Amino acid sequence: MKWLMRILFVVVAVLGLVIGALLLMPGEKLGAILAEQVKAQTGRDLTLSGDVRLSFWPVLGMETGPVQFGNASWAESEPMLSADSLAVGVDAAALWNGDLRIKRVFADNPVLRLETSEGQVNWEFGTSAPASTTNKTESAGTNGATGEVTLDQLELTNARLIYVENGATQMDFSGVTLAASWPEVTSPMIMQATMAALGGAVEVDLKIPDLPAFSDGDVTALELSLTAPGGEIGFDGRVNLAGEMDGTTKVVARDSERMFAAFGQAGVYIPPGLGRRANIIAQMTYTQDGRISLRDMTAQLDNNRFKGEADITISDPPQIVARLDTGDFDLSRISESEPTKGGTSKSSEPPVDGWSKEPIDASVLALANGKIRLTANSIAVPGMTFGKSDLTLSLDRSRAVLEMHPATLFAGQLNGQMVANNRNGLSVGGNITASGIDLKQALATLVGVERLSGSAAGSLEFLGVGQSEDQIMRSLSGKGNLDVGSGVISGFDLDRLMGRGTGSGGTTVFNSLTGSFTMDQGVLANKDLLMSLKNYRADGAGQVGLGARDIDYLFTPVALRANSGQGISVPVRIVGPWSNPSIKPDLTKVIEAAADVKVKELEDDAKQKVFEKVGSELDTTITDSNQIEDALKKKLEDEAKKGLLKLLGGD
Repeated sequence: MKWLMRILFVVVAVLGLVIGALLLMPGEKLGAILAEQVKAQTGRDLTLSGDVRLSFWPVLGMETGPVQFGNASWAESEPMLSADSLAVGVDAAALWNGDLRIKRVFADNPVLRLETSEGQVNWEFGTSAPASTTNKTESAGTNGATGEVTLDQLELTNARLIYVENGATQMDFSGVTLAASWPEVTSPMIMQATMAALGGAVEVDLKIPDLPAFSDGDVTALELSLTAPGGEIGFDGRVNLAGEMDGTTKVVARDSERMFAAFGQAGVYIPPGLGRRANIIAQMTYTQDGRISLRDMTAQLDNNRFKGEADITISDPPQIVARLDTGDFDLSRISESEPTKGGTSKSSEPPVDGWSKEPIDASVLALANGKIRLTANSIAVPGMTFGKSDLTLSLDRSRAVLEMHPATLFAGQLNGQMVANNRNGLSVGGNITASGIDLKQALATLVGVERLSGSAAGSLEFLGVGQSEDQIMRSLSGKGNLDVGSGVISGFDLDRLMGRGTGSGGTTVFNSLTGSFTMDQGVLANKDLLMSLKNYRADGAGQVGLGARDIDYLFTPVALRANSGQGISVPVRIVGPWSNPSIKPDLTKVIEAAADVKVKELEDDAKQKVFEKVGSELDTTITDSNQIEDALKKKLEDEAKKGLLKLLGGD
């Protein structure tokens, strides 16, 4: 027993000396010892500035001044972790039993830099390869042998979190306050973080029910809630250590522009109808290569509701492939300009005397690439409303192609495509065929003309270039044709103008109307308009100023059968601005036609008198100028015969 007491005394004495030596050791020397141990275990440099203070019971702890932990050799030169001060404490009694119960980890103004490059990550230490499934099992067994690991309290104050991928900074958040706890192995790990943001703060609440399984690389449950100025984002599903996720995602944005600004996208302008307020819920899958899959998606964007699915690849710009179905899609206010700094919006309405000269902001064409298919019962855009439509929008490097298969517009159907290209200045074009179009509705909406009605079919190819409506309309070029069934021209009566004596209340009813046209520099020209009416037909030719918003057109009747053929042809000229054109008969043509008739009548009277006089002199009847020569020949022959007989002595 004496020997046992002596040995115990020696052990206690040695421990006392060790503890006393540690307590009496200068902070710099103690820091150097810790740095050597960290270097041996991780291969990274640990730099401690100032004194290092230790505590042993009941908490085995360490407090330091400024600290830096080195980065991986292949990463940037900046340290992986730095802080103005660091305090770490573990439960000494639990450590004595083989468990690691971390009581506290406090850091002031820490900077954590996480980097990845070609499959390497700077938070893995040493040179060992990633563990296989077998290694995981062995590691788990080893961990189990060494006891439990828990965390009572983690606090980072005014932290900065940086994420660098292949040399490019992807995220850089400062002003972060983070707290986490995992008090028991069977308890969930709970973390709260607050980050300063434009317009307020972003708050994150995260819960992992099974942290040991997550740490071993297993797929585990995850609950995530993010609150930002203007809205919230929630996720309830599964996650693995690589950050891959699968579960239900919900996004609620009460002010989308403010929410974008909070995430570093200040200045984003969202037109009305596309999500100034949004409520989106979907089954989301996120993979390590940056792909997001949304299924069973329901999205409420302002007053528009969609259902469908989408696949998004995170890149610059994002790649989107989506299929959406909606009822009535309201984009009638999409052309509203972004509010000015004074809080007012520039008007997008064209001036009364022409097209708008306000610059068109087509930067939205560069926001994403991909293909979106939309089916809708109706689509309201500024100035017009599409009916039931099936559209596909393709985006590729600031170039958008809208395919219609088909789109319903003006009670008819459109097939073909329209293109908007903003790669080197804005241009718009298209190749469209149409059938069953309500001509009056179309002309009234597009060019403000309401006098022509009927059901139309046709085709149109066009191209316009410019940065405003005015420039585009004045540059239009292309070609097309028009085929209208029975219809009405209001505002003038061709029957009355051509002398029938009856009218139809200031309208002209026609059976068909056909023609083709070309466009050049914003002027539409037509030379072969053919209108078929009940008793006659009429040709048309002229031009329409699409840019200048004026018209100069002439209708000319070519076959008149009214009043038993007694009516005269009265051409009608339409000239002036679209808003108030002048429609009247072309009296110049009428006078020229009447003059031609009078001249012909005078010529006929003179000829008749000549025929009568010559006939009287020649003692015969003359009805044609050709008969005069024959009559003269005959008269000369008779006179010659008489003279010859007298010469020969005959009677």
